[in-house]
Amino acid sequence: MTLADDIILFRGLLGGLLIGTSALLLLLGTGRIAGISGIAGGLTRDAASGDRAWRAMFVLGLLAGAATYLLSTGSLEMRLVTEGPALYVAAAFVGIGTRLGQGCTSGHGVCGLGRRSPRSLVATITFIAVAIVTVFIIGGVAR
Repeated sequence: MTLADDIILFRGLLGGLLIGTSALLLLLGTGRIAGISGIAGGLTRDAASGDRAWRAMFVLGLLAGAATYLLSTGSLEMRLVTEGPALYVAAAFVGIGTRLGQGCTSGHGVCGLGRRSPRSLVATITFIAVAIVTVFIIGGVAR
């Protein structure tokens, strides 16, 4: 392994630990599940002001984390495999899938599996299977 590989591995490990810790703290502190789609969706629904405040802080924390990473590394290291109308269609499919699955990968994969939810297990297996098929359809991400 090279130093670059070690750094990438460390970033992934650190990121996973931070996500898991924040999900645990939210669950212990509020009794809420850290599903990003539900948290963000609650900002636009008719919610009590106290309920809306923690949701806004959570979303701002996500943005602050991305900004901190960008400032510390100089890059977000994202590469889109498509652009224009196809990107909007893909985003619409993600939104539709999130509603059909009654949650997103963070809610089901991180929190639901941790709570041993059978519904989350099925949803997570479906997310992963569709992602694998998608990679094969578009020809892989490392072109």
